[in-house]
Amino acid sequence: MEQLFLLFKEVAETKNITLSAEKLHMSQPNVSSQIKQLENQYGARFFDRSNKGVTLTKEGKIFYSHVRSVLDILSSAKEEINDLEKRQRGINLGATLTIAEYILPDILSYLYKKHPDVNFNVKIANTEAITKDVLEKKIHIGLIEGTLPQDKFLSVGNFLDDELVVVVSKLHPWASRKGITLAELSYERLVTREKGSETRKVMEMAFKERGVDLEDLNITMELGSTDAIKQVVSAGLGITIISALTVKREDDNKSFNTLKILDAPIYRPLSILTNNRINQTKEECLLIDLLNDHRLLLSILSKTHTELGEHASRVRFTQPVERVGKGGDKESYRGVS
Repeated sequence: MEQLFLLFKEVAETKNITLSAEKLHMSQPNVSSQIKQLENQYGARFFDRSNKGVTLTKEGKIFYSHVRSVLDILSSAKEEINDLEKRQRGINLGATLTIAEYILPDILSYLYKKHPDVNFNVKIANTEAITKDVLEKKIHIGLIEGTLPQDKFLSVGNFLDDELVVVVSKLHPWASRKGITLAELSYERLVTREKGSETRKVMEMAFKERGVDLEDLNITMELGSTDAIKQVVSAGLGITIISALTVKREDDNKSFNTLKILDAPIYRPLSILTNNRINQTKEECLLIDLLNDHRLLLSILSKTHTELGEHASRVRFTQPVERVGKGGDKESYRGVS
């Protein structure tokens, strides 16, 4: 029945049997047959069918509401059983790539030193995938950057503001400066993230608000990763505008200089996502409390970055080994390592 309910929910949400069949890796006739089986079992027609797809009938809307409740109950039951089987305390969270790479190692290292019996399960994905997993209760905490999702079941809180800064090589004429103006950017070779990435979207929106079109800038290269951009800038092939977090490490300080955009500072929120239908564990509340303690958080992040070392064995990362979609922050990731 659970599989039938999941199939019904998919069709109700996509409003398209063909698309649902593709997502579920089933044939279209099989999906239609199982929907018919449900309708016969409950003595009601759940969908109105047309050339444009399917829509829920009044009976279907009632059934959909109950199906979601049943699936939520089953999901909660599975979580409780899994927690009982593991018999260990843990923090289940997801984070976008920038946060996972440049913030989480310091935070998890700090938490481990304070609470060595806590295990961490971390999924790395884009904002869309993290949001979906929080809503489906696959992870209990999501740490995202950029555009904030809207859903009645989501609780969203800001834990840090990330500044986008101009980054130049140590050999660049601006290397001794602390800041530049927006107008000065138009004269430089600019290396940026690809269109569609969260960093690019934040930059485009900020510039647009200030009357600047990115087409007016001298963009000479668009790359799909921050590390690739840093290598190009280090080689003296241009300057870039990226997150200040990505150039805070000691090695970066030897290669780059960061400058503020004095007349147009650009910030983007880093946010905590939780599902208001579930209660976080005591251990997960420790992480949330830390993130909300602004003074403590800045103190942790301001220290020289150190690798997790022996602490790494306590952290299980879901890594981006298979890319789905197009480039950078827009990508979804699958796989475990």
